[in-house]
Amino acid sequence: MPNAPAPLFIRPLLDTEDKWSGYAVEFEPGAPAPESIAYLCGSPWLREFDVRKPWFLPVQPACELSGMPERAVLVFAAAPEAAEDPALAQCEARLRQASRRLALCAAPQAKLPASGTWNYLLISSAHARTLPPYTLLGLSARTTIVATQVFSHQDRQWCQKNNCALSTDEYLLTFSADNRRPDTTRLKLLELLSLVAKDADTRALEDVFRQEPKLSYSLLRLVNSAAMAPRTPITSFSQAINLLGRRQLQRWLQLLVYADPNHEQQGNPLLLKAASRGRLLELLAPGLGSLAGELSGDAAFMTGSFSLLDVLLNMPMPEILQQLPLHDEVREALAARSGPLGKLLNAIDLAEAGTPKSAAQKLAELGIGGDAYIDAQLQALGWAAKIHPAAG
Repeated sequence: MPNAPAPLFIRPLLDTEDKWSGYAVEFEPGAPAPESIAYLCGSPWLREFDVRKPWFLPVQPACELSGMPERAVLVFAAAPEAAEDPALAQCEARLRQASRRLALCAAPQAKLPASGTWNYLLISSAHARTLPPYTLLGLSARTTIVATQVFSHQDRQWCQKNNCALSTDEYLLTFSADNRRPDTTRLKLLELLSLVAKDADTRALEDVFRQEPKLSYSLLRLVNSAAMAPRTPITSFSQAINLLGRRQLQRWLQLLVYADPNHEQQGNPLLLKAASRGRLLELLAPGLGSLAGELSGDAAFMTGSFSLLDVLLNMPMPEILQQLPLHDEVREALAARSGPLGKLLNAIDLAEAGTPKSAAQKLAELGIGGDAYIDAQLQALGWAAKIHPAAG
């Protein structure tokens, strides 16, 4: 009987326009990754993603080409021990002969390869910033540069200006020095969310939208996105209520806080991260045991979607929570990462911070298996990837 898959952690990669344009897969060091990668590659949920976007998978010495999708990019480490591993060398030769796409993960102590030797080069932003000028420019002529460990907004801006076609998004979890003042439009939206949470009547909600026309515009673009895919375009707030219902409308309002009506044509990675977190918690909540019923799914989605409000609004989370009438389990999860939802959210925090070992331990404590977590991530990321402003 094959081993059960260990958790894999999937990280969207951003292009220079802040759009999801690839995915990097990480796993706990020492975990049985071959079973997990085979499970991922065989998942029907993977087929829901855009086939043009690459998936970066850590290479395994006995990697099987059969069943591995064309979009897969096999990532090799540049550490000296990797170069001396005969099994990895044979695997690399076999993959090159099969014309598969390969990536090298650069290490500070290792010499950088010549341009074109590898399809992709993964390099940490800290390492990249120590290189001589124009090094990345020369490499990028025939090799796509992927920046990793992008921990600050300054790192992200540097990578965008220095030929990094893709990058990880750790910086999204930090405050931006360029936007320290709370956005008044978004603060108005907190008032709207408070009304929705109190089940206020439609007229009270419409009054807020009349005060903030940009919110109404952003909402209509959001609910007409591919993720919602309405049969006929939704053109008014009242129509949105009639077609979506109050429960679904509330979910879109929770995500609306992240939308930027002034830059709707650009990618919005914080919106997508909030959406995928909400959907991921909703999918995993039934497996927590102590949560059941319709409220649990709503509470889980709200927990995930609201978990980035402090970063977005540049406000302490306790101050934000004072303005929202939330269920106790949601409040505890957001304020202190306590309770079942809070512990699950903490596991996601750890995974997105690049600490897969700690994240895997938290999932094990919650009784969430690797297969369940892989499936939930694929569903959540696939759903969030379809959220974008409708054309027109």
